[in-house]
Amino acid sequence: MKHVWYWDSPIGTLGIAENGTGMTDLFLRGRIRTEGFREEKTPLIQDAVSQLREYFGGKRKAFNIPLSLSGTAFQLSDWKALRTIPYGETRSYQQIAEQLGNPKACRAVGMVNNRNPVLIVVPCHRVIGKDGSLTGYGCGLEKKELLLELERRFR
Repeated sequence: MKHVWYWDSPIGTLGIAENGTGMTDLFLRGRIRTEGFREEKTPLIQDAVSQLREYFGGKRKAFNIPLSLSGTAFQLSDWKALRTIPYGETRSYQQIAEQLGNPKACRAVGMVNNRNPVLIVVPCHRVIGKDGSLTGYGCGLEKKELLLELERRFR
């Protein structure tokens, strides 16, 4: 059974879900269906909220929240690659595709990033267009820009 809790963050109300093993979802409220989830602030969720507060306050550069992600082998490898992008830095979709050993998979990387179940912790907001432009973000480019600006400010 998944547990979910909602926390008001600087970018909106975030839902944090976990399955007893690790965080399964971090999302803007209303972005995923949570029927069947039990609304409860578990110790893992409390830890996630604490780490997110530190992140938004500029005191945390990396997360150590256990994750429990489900996806294809390609999705899991992409999300793992995203976690290697340092705080305050960006990579292009092409660079991530190259890191995954498939330089022509830029669009596939973009599609997988769009399905990232744990915003911020798996930092898909750090992936930008090859020309440096902000492109694609499941929560909107405004939120992507806010997260990148936050990281630049505290870098």
